[in-house]
Amino acid sequence: MLSAEEIERYDRQIMIQEIGKGGQIRLKRSKVFVAGAGGLGSPVSMYLAAAGIGSLRIVDHDRVELSNLNRQILHWDQDIQKRKVDSALEKLRKLNASVSIEVIEKSITEENVLNLVADCDGIVDAMDNLPTRYILNKAALDKNIPFFHGAVRGFEGRAMTVVPGESACLRCLYRGPVPPEKFPVIGVTPAVVGCIQATEVIKWVVGIGELLTNRLLVYDGLNMRFTEFKVNRNPECEHCGQEARKG
Repeated sequence: MLSAEEIERYDRQIMIQEIGKGGQIRLKRSKVFVAGAGGLGSPVSMYLAAAGIGSLRIVDHDRVELSNLNRQILHWDQDIQKRKVDSALEKLRKLNASVSIEVIEKSITEENVLNLVADCDGIVDAMDNLPTRYILNKAALDKNIPFFHGAVRGFEGRAMTVVPGESACLRCLYRGPVPPEKFPVIGVTPAVVGCIQATEVIKWVVGIGELLTNRLLVYDGLNMRFTEFKVNRNPECEHCGQEARKG
């Protein structure tokens, strides 16, 4: 049930017919895994906490650096050299004390990922490298948990939602290796893409709207255009293809 304080806090979104009190209760009962507390993880976790997601589990192994501050809005000048998870925990508790925030300082690996995402209702990809995204994608498929992908570079961003067994997965989209690199980004890009990811999570939890399944949404901030591409499921995909599913 919702308390009187929660009904007041979420009044404007409860007014949305598709959400209502029932949808707000579903948000309260949900637990979401956020991989990363940086550029994408900041707006994702902030807007999910503001919306009343019951529990957030945030995993990041980095410390705050000055060069993070143009885009990672959970972290401020006084947080430099702090663990990102500690900085995130402090801000999110101040934003909405009724949300349970669990933070874990670890690198996500093939060995620990299944334990990290266990008992979560959704996995948000807020990473900055493709190898870890692949690990999360495979874990989402193995655990039958929806996976909310986001990526940014410069003024461009991308978002796609993966529903295991129903849609194309991240490995269907990106099929080749990508070398690690330091890439450019302006802070408003992860803000836009992170909000799209958070919107997808809210829709999934409540059970409303049309998700970005089998669709890649590309945001071009420089020319202010959104373009959508169809993503076909690859029957030979090493993560979700027929042979992978047999294994």
